[in-house]
Amino acid sequence: MNGSVTVARRILQFNEELAETTLELPPGFRVINPFSGPQKERVREVTTAFYNKYYDDDKPRRLVLGSSPARRGTAVTGVPFEDATLLESDTGVEIDGYAVSRPSAGFLHDVISRYGGRDKFYADFVMSFVCPLGLVRTNKGKEVNCNYYENKKLLELLSSFLVDTLERQLAFGTDTSVCYCIGSGENFAFLSKVNEGQRFFQRIVPLEHPRFITQYNRDRKEEFTEKYLRAFRGYSD
Repeated sequence: MNGSVTVARRILQFNEELAETTLELPPGFRVINPFSGPQKERVREVTTAFYNKYYDDDKPRRLVLGSSPARRGTAVTGVPFEDATLLESDTGVEIDGYAVSRPSAGFLHDVISRYGGRDKFYADFVMSFVCPLGLVRTNKGKEVNCNYYENKKLLELLSSFLVDTLERQLAFGTDTSVCYCIGSGENFAFLSKVNEGQRFFQRIVPLEHPRFITQYNRDRKEEFTEKYLRAFRGYSD
């Protein structure tokens, strides 16, 4: 690489900075931070192997942004929207606590395969989140996933962190001509509002969340898969 800083190094440095992050949240909410949690050494091993495999260059890529990591998904693996079995195959590192593929990872794996495979997809895109740390809330004594926009006070406390980390993700060497937003409702609305003020991206393309597709619109999966592929290939509706 002739001494240039790779995209892998930039992403891993971002993760290291997230490991040192503390956030003030309302009562009943908690942060799940894979980079400083009980599996942090395993997460570091997995993420280092993954990003060095697919991002060992300084080529600009487009961002694909979800809302935040799921507590049994990226909050375990450290790699956004990835399937644990595929990660183990890619990196040779066993991943505890993530025994099955999540619906989101499964749908996106199908899209990635049809785009041309993992090497081609990750050469063009970086998958990440508007809120790069996981969030949970207590509901009837149990912790459940929540999104940064679900509670007005939560969003108020997180807003500066969200804007700051969005800007820091542009330093990956991001192609800012277009950003893809996974979640066409409130995630898209918030990201669009931030972008109106900050002008991080020339254009934001909303895409329905894989969970919405796999749980509520299974019979339309092919339609949504094609929508993703058209968008990623540069032909959005």
